[in-house]
Amino acid sequence: MKAPSAVPRTVWVLGFVSLLMDISSEMIHSLLPLYLTVGLGATALAVGVIEGVSEAAALAVKVFSGTLSDALRHRKWVAAAGYGLGALAKPLFALATGPWLVFGARFVDRIGKGIRGAPRDALIADVTPPASRGAAYGLRQSLDTVGALAGPLLAMALMLAWSDDFRAVFWIAVIPGALSFLLIALVVREPERKAGAAPAAPFSWRAARGMGKAFWRVTAVGATLTLARFSEAFLVLRAENLGVALAWTPLVMVGMSAVYTVTAYPAGRLMDRLGTRGLLATGVAALVAADLALAFATGIPALAAGVALWGLHMGLTQGLLAAMVAASAPPERLGTAFGVFNLACGAAMLAASVLAGALWQTLGPQATFIAGAAFAAAAIAVMRFVAR
Repeated sequence: MKAPSAVPRTVWVLGFVSLLMDISSEMIHSLLPLYLTVGLGATALAVGVIEGVSEAAALAVKVFSGTLSDALRHRKWVAAAGYGLGALAKPLFALATGPWLVFGARFVDRIGKGIRGAPRDALIADVTPPASRGAAYGLRQSLDTVGALAGPLLAMALMLAWSDDFRAVFWIAVIPGALSFLLIALVVREPERKAGAAPAAPFSWRAARGMGKAFWRVTAVGATLTLARFSEAFLVLRAENLGVALAWTPLVMVGMSAVYTVTAYPAGRLMDRLGTRGLLATGVAALVAADLALAFATGIPALAAGVALWGLHMGLTQGLLAAMVAASAPPERLGTAFGVFNLACGAAMLAASVLAGALWQTLGPQATFIAGAAFAAAAIAVMRFVAR
């Protein structure tokens, strides 16, 4: 078997762009559920609505940003606009004084994420040979997750140093967000387009429906998995529910991100060599185990096990799904394909997070994670059907 070629320089740069933005975002996100519930008096249902609507908006916007990058044939600047909007949103968290002002900041931040996601992922496919795409997406995801690891650690250190001053931490988060935008604007280079190549036609649902059965099978698996994997905000709430002090709750995101970081790139390399089916099945099994551990946790060891298994699931599945989308979609429609895929996942994320918040508020944390395990088991059934 031919060995995959080296990951292109552009993928490395995009990985560091993601790393900086994730430091900024996770410094805020790791504290936001407790800032809402403890600092501003919001309910768990409100947290679920804010997270679900914001994440769903981000994923839905990817349809249009991906299509725009196909039509313009300039993915870099569409992605850079998303990173710029994300950077501009960060000061709004420090300025917000109520739950719905936080919702506005979160919404703007996630719209920025939605704009940048599909063109960035399509750009990776543009610059990477098919035989190395698993490694390329895995590497980008690993660097992104290094940021998700560093962000909560920095937030925790600042919370301890500044006596739980949420707003001061949020102001520091502005800095890496601005650096992320500067890096993509000044350093990333796009490949030359073929002379005379026609731009993609404008987006239409008829065109989306014609993207092929393989693409829609991948989309079905991704959406079902998203139903099982509601917002990580509930991992932070579960830690506080089990008695973890406010300043230490970011360790939940640190632990998850550490496992995610060390598994995403090796999983991508394995996909390039062995295919996807076994890795995806293992990843879904890890999510079932994570949900059950968190549902029945009575102390820190079970909480830590559940968080680690959640990270393992993310590492085994997220880069693989991106590579599967790139492999199953028409090359001239890669931006649109990533957008449609993420629209389906966005709808599932909205439903999952609102349901998780409602279950938490009415029946308690255990019901939330048991429901997640049930959806993950359903994802295994969908994968078996798709395989046939």
